Amino acid sequence: MPNDAPPDHLNSEGLLERLSGLGIAAVTIRHPPVHTVEEALPHWAALDALHTKNLLLKDAKDQLWLVAAPTDRAIDLKRLPAQIGSKRLSFAKEDLLFATLGVRQGAVSPFALVNDRERRVRLVLDAALMAAPRVAFHPLTNTATTAIGTDDLRRFLASIGQEPLVVALDAPPEGTL
Repeated sequence: MPNDAPPDHLNSEGLLERLSGLGIAAVTIRHPPVHTVEEALPHWAALDALHTKNLLLKDAKDQLWLVAAPTDRAIDLKRLPAQIGSKRLSFAKEDLLFATLGVRQGAVSPFALVNDRERRVRLVLDAALMAAPRVAFHPLTNTATTAIGTDDLRRFLASIGQEPLVVALDAPPEGTL
C-alpha cells in the first residue's frame, strides 16, 4: 500500500522527522505491506516492544474514537461504549479514515493523530500500553513499524494536543464481578 497521504497531511517520513525533532528515539523496521496482526507477527520479532492493534470507530453522534490495545487483547465493541462514555460504536469507513487521519486501513495508529487537524478523534489507550516500557505502531504506513518508549508516546501526544483516555479494556464493567 503506497504512502499516499493527502498533500496537507504528514506521511511516514514526515512523522519520523517530527519524532526526531521532539527528541524521541524511535526504532523503525521496514517490512512488506501487512493488513492484519497475523501478517505482521513474523516481522515484529526483531522489535522489542509491546505491539498493538488499532481501530478507528465512530459512534451515533459521529464522534470518532481511535482505540489502541495490545495485539492479544479482545476489544468488546458492546462493552466499549460504556467504558469510554459513548453510545453504539461501528467501524469508520475508509474514506473517513483517509480524509481525517491520512492513512489507509492497516496503517491506523496513534501516530496518525498528527494529521487530525480538526481534533475529531478521541484516543483510547488500553492501560497495558501505558504500563509497557516500549510500544510499537505503524508510522502512517503498513510497510513499517516504529517502537518508542511510553514516556515518548506521552510526549508525542502532548505535542499534538492529544490527551488519551486510558482504559483497562479487559476489565469487567462497573457493577459486575
